[in-house]
Amino acid sequence: MSRTVRNIMAVAGKELRGYFSSPVAWVMMGLFAFIFGYFFSVYLSLFIRQSQGGQFGPQPVNVNMSLIRPLLSNASVLILFLLPMVTMRMYAEEKRSGTIELLLTSPLTDVEIILGKFVGALGLYAAMLAVTLPYIAVLFWFGNPEWTPLIAGYLGLFLLGACFIAMGLFISSTTKNQMVAGAATFIVFLFFWIINWFSDSAGPTFGPLLSYLSITEHFDDFGKGVIDTKHVIFYLSFVAFGLFLSLKSVDSERWRG
Repeated sequence: MSRTVRNIMAVAGKELRGYFSSPVAWVMMGLFAFIFGYFFSVYLSLFIRQSQGGQFGPQPVNVNMSLIRPLLSNASVLILFLLPMVTMRMYAEEKRSGTIELLLTSPLTDVEIILGKFVGALGLYAAMLAVTLPYIAVLFWFGNPEWTPLIAGYLGLFLLGACFIAMGLFISSTTKNQMVAGAATFIVFLFFWIINWFSDSAGPTFGPLLSYLSITEHFDDFGKGVIDTKHVIFYLSFVAFGLFLSLKSVDSERWRG
């Protein structure tokens, strides 16, 4: 393992320990599991009623389209509200506590610091997704859903969350106030969430551009079980852009220091 990778993993480990040594990680995972479980029970009940049918008897219902797809779609809404509470402390807390100077004067490059914090937050997000797997296991225990839409949906959720974390990391690096970082992150997330609402009225030139910039437009195919490379490239480009902005922000902090 190269020195760079070891440094990145060391920073990521520090971030994860910080999350799990405080209530942050446990509250996020518990809240995500609870709300996801509520949506699961609602859609499962609806699916059972639809499969039982009415006066004509049981009707064939696709579990992936009727249950898994809307369930994962609602999970994507959850991360819109929960991830700002994860990312708001990533740099803002370092600035507030004064440990940012120690971090910037350590034998770590800005890239290693940025990637380490990103990987640490991504690890927490992966744990949040992992706590929902028991609900999915219930479906496989009692039914026979398809694997492909499920894997595609979770991949879409993971990439969507990675975009939020990368942009939240940048916003957190611009302020020492966690509440400001959290509120600003939510507003930016919401902007990219609803930007496609204005595509129809933006004309033939800007309309397609607004639709392309919408993170929800790219997630829709994942929910259908389709892994399109153009959507993967968009999410990875979004992550790279957020990390680039974070790198420039930290670099300016180093020069000011």
